[in-house]
Amino acid sequence: MRRLTLTLLGGAYLCLSLIVALTLWRNGGGWGAGVGALVGGLGLCLAIHGLIERLVAHRAFAAELGSLREAHTLLLDHMERMDARLGEVAALAAADRDRGEALTSEVELLERLVQRLQVRAAEAPAASAPRAAGQNAARRQAATLADTVREALAENRVDLYLQPVVALPQRRTIFYESFTRLRDATGRVLMPTEYLSVAEPGGLVSAIDNLLLFRCVQIVRRLAKQDRRIGIFCNISMASLGDEEFFRQFRDLLAANRDLANALVFEIGQAAFDGRGPVERRNMARLAELGFRFSIDKVTDLDFDLQDFAHADVSFVKIGAQVLLDQLVEVDGRMVLRAMPDLAAEDFAALARRYGMQLVAEKVENERQVVDLLELDLPMAQGHLFGEPRAIREAVLAQSDPPAAPVRAARQAMSGY
Repeated sequence: MRRLTLTLLGGAYLCLSLIVALTLWRNGGGWGAGVGALVGGLGLCLAIHGLIERLVAHRAFAAELGSLREAHTLLLDHMERMDARLGEVAALAAADRDRGEALTSEVELLERLVQRLQVRAAEAPAASAPRAAGQNAARRQAATLADTVREALAENRVDLYLQPVVALPQRRTIFYESFTRLRDATGRVLMPTEYLSVAEPGGLVSAIDNLLLFRCVQIVRRLAKQDRRIGIFCNISMASLGDEEFFRQFRDLLAANRDLANALVFEIGQAAFDGRGPVERRNMARLAELGFRFSIDKVTDLDFDLQDFAHADVSFVKIGAQVLLDQLVEVDGRMVLRAMPDLAAEDFAALARRYGMQLVAEKVENERQVVDLLELDLPMAQGHLFGEPRAIREAVLAQSDPPAAPVRAARQAMSGY
């Protein structure tokens, strides 16, 4: 096809040159002018043809170069997407590896806690029997209760209960407080007032607290996974803070979950806080270094040192609603607290905030107390009026999806949820 096109174009150029040459010859130019015109016309036509051909070839090359550039751009985009995807896969793999390591460490810690509970339950002495004559029934009841507690601990029938802590005046739940309850073989829940009398002499209370701490970390992480910005107050005993073996393992667990620091608050009674020793102080400071905060509850004396609380990273102080309201007295026409007669009662919460603490009224039972607490500008409250403690069932904890086989054994150990 290309040869035919060139032949036709050559013929056209020749005809055009002959016409020009004949025109010059007939007009008196002679044979020399005619031949010169013929040769010159052919050369000019060939030059124009070459120029046109180069122009067409240049346009074709430019179009082909544009296609190559477009293809190169598409290839770069594809490679960037592949690189980003490989980065995501690598990140997911690293996250899964870290998660697997964290789960493994948690399972190992849980197994050690359960084993410790079982050992202490087995070694716990029976409740001291009443010595007075005629109290055989009381002795039998105490012995039966001791056996029930040991069996509940050995079988890991330890449940976690949560009670809401609400913001005032909206009454929106912003925290939960955690509690432990034991169950006997029939499923009946044992209240602390029942089992503490036999658990404390056997050194079982700290072991129960340790298991509670571990499960609080689990619950907080599940709430965070659901993007529920709700925290948990978790009771921690001085025995746990003073147990170097447990604390070292527990601190490692918290270090791996320090992103949950804003959602997990460790709660200590006022008397225990005042009586803490150097080991407990050091371990509290170590938890504070990880970003975790503390709360003081069981307050019986309002004449406490806010500066001392602040130095210990205490962020919340829980006071019984009636304990606080019973402190109100009128002096010189204004309401003050007996423990702080120089401070207006409504300024107490503001004073605590200046030290970085929030006051929480606990054991709120009726609406009248709420009205009085609002007048004192308390930001949070807790009590049966806003919700009773409720058990966290297995359906809640099952939202975690540890795939490893060893975790299945831990789940079985935690079947009390």
